Amino acid sequence: MKPIKIILNPIAGRGNGARVEPRLRRLLETEEIAFDLVRTERAWHAAELAERAANDGFETIVAAGGDGTTHEVVNGLMAAAQGGVAGTLGVIPIGSGSDFANTIGVPFDLPGACRRLAHGQARIVDVCRVAVDDQPARYFDNTVNVGFGGIVTREALKVRWLRGTPLYLLAVLKTIFLYHHVNPTTITCDGQEVFTPAMMITVANGPREGGGFYVAPEAQPDDGLFDLCIVEEVGRATMLGLIPYFLQGTHVGRKHITMTRARRVVISSPDGLTAHGDGEMLCTDAHRLEFDILPQRLRVRC
Repeated sequence: MKPIKIILNPIAGRGNGARVEPRLRRLLETEEIAFDLVRTERAWHAAELAERAANDGFETIVAAGGDGTTHEVVNGLMAAAQGGVAGTLGVIPIGSGSDFANTIGVPFDLPGACRRLAHGQARIVDVCRVAVDDQPARYFDNTVNVGFGGIVTREALKVRWLRGTPLYLLAVLKTIFLYHHVNPTTITCDGQEVFTPAMMITVANGPREGGGFYVAPEAQPDDGLFDLCIVEEVGRATMLGLIPYFLQGTHVGRKHITMTRARRVVISSPDGLTAHGDGEMLCTDAHRLEFDILPQRLRVRC
């Protein structure tokens, strides 16, 4: 196996990245993987490092962190690819959510993730692109959640003592009780326009977000389609009652919830929209988000 670049986020998982680095190095050596490991130092540093590594000839570039780290590395790989197939991307899930790792079948335990990196197969998946208002477009690999989910992420980022599903469950409960704003929203899917007061709109390439909420349980990352989950305006009691269904992915078909698929999506509102992309804040006061899916554009080791 040729040398690979490991991009480690030391603050991923509330500092878990820094804590596991010595063990990660030992496991990579045990698997006889030749590697060069670099640490991120600031926001979007992983994207810069990934683009540089790809241009320097590294065939496999690994995001060691959470979904935010992977999000940045994907953006760097796409920049280096200049329209071609990007990657190969590897993932070592040591962050708070790691939902994309779940989507592509990477084990959550460190030894298992290193074994998969050494012995796994390559798969080509779709990459998604989102443009917010007049800002330059950026890429995402898993989900963008507009409305309720965006506020949940904003609240989750304030919590420093939890990881995984408990973190996001706490943020969900806090959001239900403290915020209850519904935007008048226009959703356009492949040219078909619908106006609705939506509580939450998830544009998904993978089935899971928030460390364990199966918002789009039938989403596949290589089918060339977004899966959308649209939750209409409901009360707090109804939102609380829906939590177990979202954790199991059994909300599909229930009242107040619409599931659909599309290749191009536009979400607009006269009010300010809050959204996250792959677990990182995307916007807090946007009026228009445009989504495109780019089929078969990212090679991953899984």
